[in-house]
Amino acid sequence: MKSSRCIPLRQTGLATALGLLLASTAAHGQSTTSSIFGRVPAQSGESVTVSNGAGLTRTVGVDSQGRYNATQLPVGTYSVSLMRDGQVVQRRDNVVLKVGVGADVSFNTEAATGGAENATQLSGVSVTASAIPPIDVSSVDSRTVLTADQLAKLPLGHTAEAVALLAPAANIGAGGAKSTTGESLVSFGGSSSTENAYYLNGFNTTDPNLSAGGITLPYGSIEQEEVYTGGYSAQYGRSDGGVLNMIGKSGTNEWHFGGQFLYEPSALRANQDSTYYANGLPPSPVAGRLYDPRNRNGSWSSVYDLYVGGPIIRDKLFFFASAEMTHTQGNTVNSVDSGTDSHYRNTLPKWYAKVNWNITSNNLLELTGASEKSLSSGTVYSYDYDNLTDAGFKSYANNTKHGGDLWLAKYTGYLTDKLTLTAMYGSMKTRSYSENPAYDPSLTYLSGYTNQNPALNGGTPITNNQTVSRISNPGQNFVTTNLRVALSYALGDHTITAGIDNLRTAARDQADLTSGPGYLWQYGHTSTPGDALFPGLGVGAPASYPNGASGYYASKYIFSQGGNLFSSEKAQYIEDQWQVNDRLLLSIGLRDDSFTNTNASASAYMRQTKPQWAPRLGFSWDVFGDSTFKVFGNAGRYYLGSPIAPGDPANGYVATNQYYTYSGIAADGTPTGLTQMSPPVSPNGAYGQTPDPRTMTVTSLKAMDQDEFMLGFSKTGGPNWVYGAKLTRRILRHVIDDYCDAQAVVDKAAAEGITDVNDATCYYINPGQANTFAVQDPSGAFHSVTLSNAEMHFPHAVRRYYGLEGFLEHPFDGKWYGKISYTFSRSYGNSEGQGQSNIQATGGTQNEDWDFPELMVYANGPQGNDHTHVIKAYGYYAVTPEWMVSANLNLTSGGPKYCLGYYGPGQSDPDGYGSNYHWCNGQPSPPGATGRLPWMRQLDVGVHYRPALADHKLAFSVDVFNVFNGQAPLNLNPHYNGNSGGTPNPLYGTPLVLQPPRYVRLGVTYDY
Repeated sequence: MKSSRCIPLRQTGLATALGLLLASTAAHGQSTTSSIFGRVPAQSGESVTVSNGAGLTRTVGVDSQGRYNATQLPVGTYSVSLMRDGQVVQRRDNVVLKVGVGADVSFNTEAATGGAENATQLSGVSVTASAIPPIDVSSVDSRTVLTADQLAKLPLGHTAEAVALLAPAANIGAGGAKSTTGESLVSFGGSSSTENAYYLNGFNTTDPNLSAGGITLPYGSIEQEEVYTGGYSAQYGRSDGGVLNMIGKSGTNEWHFGGQFLYEPSALRANQDSTYYANGLPPSPVAGRLYDPRNRNGSWSSVYDLYVGGPIIRDKLFFFASAEMTHTQGNTVNSVDSGTDSHYRNTLPKWYAKVNWNITSNNLLELTGASEKSLSSGTVYSYDYDNLTDAGFKSYANNTKHGGDLWLAKYTGYLTDKLTLTAMYGSMKTRSYSENPAYDPSLTYLSGYTNQNPALNGGTPITNNQTVSRISNPGQNFVTTNLRVALSYALGDHTITAGIDNLRTAARDQADLTSGPGYLWQYGHTSTPGDALFPGLGVGAPASYPNGASGYYASKYIFSQGGNLFSSEKAQYIEDQWQVNDRLLLSIGLRDDSFTNTNASASAYMRQTKPQWAPRLGFSWDVFGDSTFKVFGNAGRYYLGSPIAPGDPANGYVATNQYYTYSGIAADGTPTGLTQMSPPVSPNGAYGQTPDPRTMTVTSLKAMDQDEFMLGFSKTGGPNWVYGAKLTRRILRHVIDDYCDAQAVVDKAAAEGITDVNDATCYYINPGQANTFAVQDPSGAFHSVTLSNAEMHFPHAVRRYYGLEGFLEHPFDGKWYGKISYTFSRSYGNSEGQGQSNIQATGGTQNEDWDFPELMVYANGPQGNDHTHVIKAYGYYAVTPEWMVSANLNLTSGGPKYCLGYYGPGQSDPDGYGSNYHWCNGQPSPPGATGRLPWMRQLDVGVHYRPALADHKLAFSVDVFNVFNGQAPLNLNPHYNGNSGGTPNPLYGTPLVLQPPRYVRLGVTYDY
C-alpha cells in the first residue's frame, strides 16, 4: 500500500495428541535453561549430583552405559559430583552453564579411582581441574551466547541489539528502523529487521504492533544474552530472522550489590556530517544546497544503574532487583523542510526484579517483573539556516511515552529424574503515547513548503508554528499474554519434549488522524505542467487550470483511522533429542503454528488455522568422541504471523488527497485563491468504508514461511583455539503483502458473470502465485474468484539468502579472549519480506511492493539487507590484574543503491505512486543497478582499571566508539523524480541514515 502514514484454534491432530500427553503431566521450559551431561565409569550404585549457589540440588541416575543428563537447569555456576553409594568420589567445581549450551562434564576411570594426574585426593574426594570441552556437541543450531562477565569487559552499546551485532550473520537494518524505545534494529541472514523475536526470561516481549524490537533488560541485569541466528528447535517459532533471548540475573546465597555510572559528554562527541541536496535545488531553497545541518546537533547522556540480590531464606528463597535510568539531552536541527531545531530531553527508565523460590528440591517457582520505557519532551525553535542558529521559540515538542511493563511466573517441576514439567504465564502491557502540551488545533500543518511558488512568497517559504502533523488517542495500548507449558521425558536414548506456546494480543483504544482542522497542506511542483499529474486517479494537468501554467499546485491531505484489533497465535510442538550413540545426536521436531487476526467487531480478517507443519531436523556428530571436532547440520521450516499494524484497514480508514492550483499564500502558509483540480482521490481507494473482513484477505492465504538449511563444523586447534565454518541457505516460500489492483478482481469477476460489490481498498495476498478472492454480489452471496499469477501480471515472489561463515576463537585463559569471523553472503530477490528498506518502510501497509504489477517490474536484485562481506573481531586482554583493554571491530560492505522513478521509457504513472517504480530516467533500474553504498568501518576500544586497593571491586572505564569517526551513509533517498516524470527530485541520492559519529563513554562501577 502506498505509504500514507507517518508511521504510523481449530484443534489439530497434533494438538489433540499433545493434549493427551500434557494431561498426564505437561510440558517444556523456554530457553532459560540448559543441561549438564557426560559419561562416568559405569559401576553399580552410581549417581550424579549437581548444585548451584542458589540452593538447587538435583541428583540424576547413570544408565548402563555410564551416561547421565541433568536437563532444565537454570543458568549459573555449578558443582558436579559423581556419587557412589551415597559418597562423593569425584567433583568438578566452577562449571559455568550457558543458556541452551550443554556442558559436558565427564569423569574418567582413573580419576574415579583416585589415580588421575590432574586430581587431588581430599578425604577420598577426587577434585579434577580439567577444563570443560570448548565445543558443545549437544547443540545442532547456530547461536552466540554472551555472559555478564563478557558484556562487562567489551566496548558495547548498552542495548540488546548492540550485543546481537556480535553474531556473524547480524547487521544493522538497512532502512534505519528503530525499536519503540529508540534502539536500532538488526537484520539476521538477509531478513527484514522486523522478522525477529525477543524473549526475556522465557516471555515473548516482541512489539506486537510492528514487531519493532521488544522489551529488554537493564544492561547490568543481563546474566546471559543468547542470539540465535538459525537452526533453532521446534520449541521456537514466529521468527524467520533471529531470536534475541535475554536471561536476567537471580539472587543466590551470597549478598551482592553495586552500581554503575556512565557519562557520554557532548564535548567528546564528534559532529555528525551535514547533508546536502544531491540532485539540484527545490523551487524555494532555504539555504542553497544545505539540506540538513547535522553538524549543529549536540547531545550528552548519563546512565545510573543500581542492583542488589541475595537470600531471603538461605537455600530457599532469593531475590534480585535492579533499576537503570538513562538521561539524554540535546538538540537536533531538522532539515530545511522542517525549518526547526528540536531541543529534547529523553528519559529511559528500566527496572527488573526476580524472586526464586525453591519450594522443594524438585519444585521451583520464579516470579519476574520488568519494565522498559522511553519518555521524551522538549521545545521547538525556528531555525536560521543561513546563520546556523536558533531564530526564536516556535512551540513545545510532543510529550511521548513508549514501551511498557511485564510480569511472568514460571514453574519447574522435576517430577522424577527423567520427567520434567515447566509452565510459564505472563502479561505485557505496552503504550504508544504522543501529545503536544500546547497543541493548537486552529493551525494547519504544512508539508513540502520548499515547493511553494517563489513568485508568491518572495523567494522565502512561508510557514506557521504548527509542528504536529498527526494526533492520536493518548490512551491507546497493547496487551499481550503468553502461555507456555511443556513436558520433557528421558526415555532411554531419547529425550522427548512436547509443549504448547500461545500468544494473544489486544490493541485497544486505537485512533489516529490528521492534526489541525482535520487536514494538512502539501505543496508540489512539476516541470511538465502540461502533463496530467496522476492520470490513473483522474488528476489532470496543472496548466489546464488557472494559475497552474508554472507547474505549482497544492493538495489537501486527510488521514483518519481507528478501532481495536486482536491477534491470536497458537502453537504445539514435539521434539526428540535422540542420542543415537556416543558420537551422534539427532534432534527431530515438529511444530504446528496457527494465526488469527480480527477487527474491532471480533470478525477474523486473516486466518491461518489449518495445520502449518514446521518440521525441524538437526544432527551433531562428535567425530572423535572427545568434544574436539563437531560436524552439525540443520533443516527446518519457520512460520511468521502478521503483527497488529497491517490490520488497520480492517476497521476502515481515510487517506485522500485533493489537488488545487492557487494564486496566493496566506500569512499562515496555507494556499489561497484555490481552483479545484480533482475531488478527493486515493490510489488505494481509502475513503473511509469498512470492508467486509471476508473480502479483505484472499481465502487461500498462507502464512509467511521460510525454509532454512545449515551445515557446519567446529574444531579445536590445540589447547587454546577453536575454529569452524558454516554454510546457510534460506528460501522464503510465502510472503504476505497487500494488493491494491481491485479493478483486476472486479474485471475477472465480471468475466465470470459476477457483479462485484466489494468495497475493500486493498487485499492481503500471497504475491507471486495464484490467489482466490471472496467476491460478494448485489444479493449478498459470496463467490470464489481465482486470479492466476499471470493474470495478476506478477513475477514469482523471491527472497533467497546464502552465507558462508568462518570463525577463529581463543577462549579466555585468564589472560585474554578473542574471536574473529568472516561472512560472505548474498540476499537477493524481489521481496525483502515484512520490510522495504529502500523507502524506509517497516512492514504491512507501509510497503509498496506488490500493490500493483508495474511496481514489481525490474524489482529483482540484491535486497536492502544484502552485505557481501562482513568481518567482525572482538576480545579483551588483561595487561595486569588491574588493567584490561578491549576492542570490537566491524567491517561491513555496503548494501545496494536504489534509483526509483516514473514508469517506463515514457515516465508515466499508471498507479498513482509517483517516483516509486524500478525505472530511473526512463531506463530499467533493478536494485543495485546504480552501484553500492560504501563500506561501514567501525572500531570501538575500551580501557578498564580495577585497582587492588579496593579489592578489585571498584572499576573505572573509558570506551571510545567509532575511533576513526567513519560516517558511511547507510541509506540514500531513492526517488529520482519529484512530482512528475520530467521533474528532478533534488533529494535523490541524499543520505537519509548515517553511521553515528565518534563518541566517548566514561564509567565508574562498584560491585560487592
